[in-house]
Amino acid sequence: MPWSKEPFGTLPDGTQAHKYTLTNTNGASAAFTDLGGIWLAMIVPDRNGVPGDVLLGWDSVEGCLHNSGHLGEIVGRNANRIGGAAFTLNGVTYTLAVNSGSRNNLHSGPDYYRDRLWDTEVEESELGTTISFSLFSPDGDQNYPGNARITVSYTLTPDNSLKLEYFMVSDADTIANFTNHAYFNIAGHDAGTILDQKVWIDADTWTIADAESIPTGELVAVKGTPMDFTVLTPIGQNINADYAPLQYAGGYDHNWVFNHAPGELALSCKVVDEKSGRVMEVYTDLPGVQFYTANSLKPNVGKGGVTYGPRGGYCFETQYFPDSINKPQFPSPILKEGKEYRTTTIYKFSTL
Repeated sequence: MPWSKEPFGTLPDGTQAHKYTLTNTNGASAAFTDLGGIWLAMIVPDRNGVPGDVLLGWDSVEGCLHNSGHLGEIVGRNANRIGGAAFTLNGVTYTLAVNSGSRNNLHSGPDYYRDRLWDTEVEESELGTTISFSLFSPDGDQNYPGNARITVSYTLTPDNSLKLEYFMVSDADTIANFTNHAYFNIAGHDAGTILDQKVWIDADTWTIADAESIPTGELVAVKGTPMDFTVLTPIGQNINADYAPLQYAGGYDHNWVFNHAPGELALSCKVVDEKSGRVMEVYTDLPGVQFYTANSLKPNVGKGGVTYGPRGGYCFETQYFPDSINKPQFPSPILKEGKEYRTTTIYKFSTL
């Protein structure tokens, strides 16, 4: 299937970034940049066959570098939060930067992978065209141990799916917990509010968290609470409920615990927009997902001059649970020396 490469912009040091676009036989397309391996666009048809971009994003290097909402970013080495901005591994305590709340680390910042040029390779496979972005992360990078080789591959398939495959290997025990921070609005990236769209999450429990979004370690049943998405439910139905966890976060920004077996690639989330007829399904082999409704997204001018703001998109950040490294009862994000971290998440687009 065809793909194209074009200049995307110039970094402050004069380095050229590029934009890559993959197109399948249905006319669906996905665009990325080697700056951070950022996912820039996802164009898929509505029920009438009219194509539309369903991904909030940027059309300039400047937007990507000042990406306060992490739109479309590859996030690593650890996605989400680490409580106290510190963890202990093999008897050694590693201190991270505090960039969330009063004392926590979020998305391994502030030295984000999004600000780096990644090596790029494009190849054809039976599934479609694959673009792979690779990065070497040295020992001590973001204050994590181990020299790490990282590759994130995106494949656009004939059935309008985008398959994300994550790989990492390190020469020392370390953390490997990657995600993509894509914001979707399947009515269209310029459609505004997402509150009428309906969500299903295959999760009977979630990791209840404190006021700074750090899990307590307890799994809580969703049944009978505004966190219940076990049947298709409008996002706006309970988002403003008188429920402390929602009030802490200003909406949904929590981790759900999937019902599927560990390591099984399974249908885990679904969102439906009845107006456009678009449907997005999320398949993953990871144990959890951060469902985030852009509550604190600062108004930003994105693609085509569109202003993105709170509740104009949502994220399904597949992941190990927040603060898993400090919660031994949670699935472990520790990658042992010489072992391979491999995980897959698929976003599949269709229509009603």
